[in-house]
Amino acid sequence: MTDYGVLFRELAVPRLVGTPNHQKVREALMRELEARGFTVEQQRFRGRPARTLFGTPREVHGVNLIAHRPTVHPAVWLVAHYDSKGQPISMLARLAGVVFVVIGVLLLLVDFMTAAVTLGLGLVIVAQNRVTDNSPGALDNASALITILMAIDQLPPDTSVGVVFPDAEEYGLVGARALAADRAILFRDSAVINLDGVDDAGTPTVVAHRPGPLGASVAHALHARRWRWLPVVVDGIALASVARECFTIVKGGVDTMLVVHTPQDRAARVRLDGAASVAAGLARVLRAG
Repeated sequence: MTDYGVLFRELAVPRLVGTPNHQKVREALMRELEARGFTVEQQRFRGRPARTLFGTPREVHGVNLIAHRPTVHPAVWLVAHYDSKGQPISMLARLAGVVFVVIGVLLLLVDFMTAAVTLGLGLVIVAQNRVTDNSPGALDNASALITILMAIDQLPPDTSVGVVFPDAEEYGLVGARALAADRAILFRDSAVINLDGVDDAGTPTVVAHRPGPLGASVAHALHARRWRWLPVVVDGIALASVARECFTIVKGGVDTMLVVHTPQDRAARVRLDGAASVAAGLARVLRAG
């Protein structure tokens, strides 16, 4: 029987793409998937990081993990990125910076001085969007990796479910875009359930990138809010273009956003109660077909 707490601590380490910890986490995930009877393909790719990030290489090289059981063609793919990144400020602070920039631009025609101050403050905050390797990424996104493994362990082996662990999400969905470009056929007649951050506290939210009946069923099972947009970038955005249905599950609140991408996003902060509840809800829906 899997000790999820031990596995969570193994996964929740700083693991920026290309670092030794990044490779160790990939090997651990392959081990866990193979132990559950999955065949795992490594899709190697390269791509350019998002231009809005600072301190990135000109080109990032990563490895997506694509797993399915040999006799099963997945009708549903469970997806969660496995890389992490640190940044000098939290996700909440970065979002505030973007808001200040937008408000500053809107104020330019009304009050130039106020606009200049607001815009300047926003640009100072946004300029901190620099990539480091100093966050263990417990919430973002080791919590989702554990949630998927918990859900799989509650399903019969012949359930039509596959797993994708994309890489380089933190560089701007580079791995998910490689999947959409080179492995689109995998998702053509399937639903994609992307998980990105599963905290203990907070209400679950289901974000429908491409709406469908499965998303509605999952939202009902999790007593989740249903949104059509999220103010952050997630892999579901890239995969929605090639899937029959695609949605992202997140769980958390302001406290979550205060620690994501900081050194405080560590395993000791997370009990995995949220992961267990989301996994149980997903398993109920997937067992029902």
